[in-house]
Amino acid sequence: MEASVYPFRTPELVYLGVGALAKLGPEASRLRARRALIVTDRGVAGAGIAEEAKGVLARSGVEANVYDATRAEPDFENVDDCLEVARAADVDLLVGLGGGSSLDLAKGVAAMLANPGRLLDYYGVDKLPNPALPIIAIPTTAGTGSEATPNAIFTDHAEKLKKGIVSPYILPRVAIVDPALTLTTPQRVTAATGMDALTHAVESYTSRKATPQSEIYSLEAIRRIGASLRTAVFDGANLGARTEMAIGSFFAGIAIANAGTGAVHAMAYPLGGQFGVTHGVSNSLLMPYVLAENMLGDLGKFGVVAAALSEPISGLSPRAAAERAVESIRQLGIDVEVPQRMREVGVPREAIPGMAAAAVQITRLMNNNPRRLSQSDVERIYETAW
Repeated sequence: MEASVYPFRTPELVYLGVGALAKLGPEASRLRARRALIVTDRGVAGAGIAEEAKGVLARSGVEANVYDATRAEPDFENVDDCLEVARAADVDLLVGLGGGSSLDLAKGVAAMLANPGRLLDYYGVDKLPNPALPIIAIPTTAGTGSEATPNAIFTDHAEKLKKGIVSPYILPRVAIVDPALTLTTPQRVTAATGMDALTHAVESYTSRKATPQSEIYSLEAIRRIGASLRTAVFDGANLGARTEMAIGSFFAGIAIANAGTGAVHAMAYPLGGQFGVTHGVSNSLLMPYVLAENMLGDLGKFGVVAAALSEPISGLSPRAAAERAVESIRQLGIDVEVPQRMREVGVPREAIPGMAAAAVQITRLMNNNPRRLSQSDVERIYETAW
């Protein structure tokens, strides 16, 4: 029997640590950039971080404009708007600075500066014909891991669904992970994005595409996030906890870049697309309900997840150990005060059948789930979560 071959993708260069933002200018110069567009949101800009990044670029001789109109859940219209600014400035480098929304928007714009049509034309996997412009990704939240992934997610209002553009052509050339930039993240955002990162770590570890390489990153992400999220939420100035979360989120990003996610993400997309629930809250809310079903697909792996979360599992049966993982994640969500029910975030019960029908169509994710779920299974999970 032939050995399996495992592809593995990461940004070509990663700077990780307090003060890493200082590397932005030298890296932009290395990429031979002359004019950059910093893609961010008004919160990050208001905190002065965008101007700081602009100054770092200027000291390396790179001119920069700032686009600070990234929406909380970016859509394809947001891409078109930012693209117009990028073209007018004739940029040759995109700098995504902020949460996953800003990083994804930078990826989308970088792609469209090198490809015809609209970004919506390239929904799916490996549809982009040409490499995007270079991207430097700088997260200011510990959540999406977008700085490490070839994915960008946008809302399609026509179909009321989140859609993914997945291509190695939008994998950032450089990731700059500076935990100091996360110190200003509000408590609620810290909680939701942190639980999002944990979703990435757990789903990538238990996914059908998990590999020996990806599992290393998944488990280390689970360990770091599980041990530090509560402190990061309730003691936001704790740089140690912020550093652990930044590393955990980045590692989880590497893991999903190579192993993908599953039914939690597929089921979360309709919440965002139809009802505007943020990505982190959608994933966090649904995770324990989906994992309670998924654990039966691989009790052994879920037991390992429990151990990584420091749950005492010695002497427990495989099922009991797996249940500890699910309960530990549920309790973490309760402790950091993220919503626990869909009705808490404005999702009406009568929407469940349509959401289930939409979720099962996201085969890229559903086929990667450790347990095969039918549409009726998905509907039942939504009901439990309502």
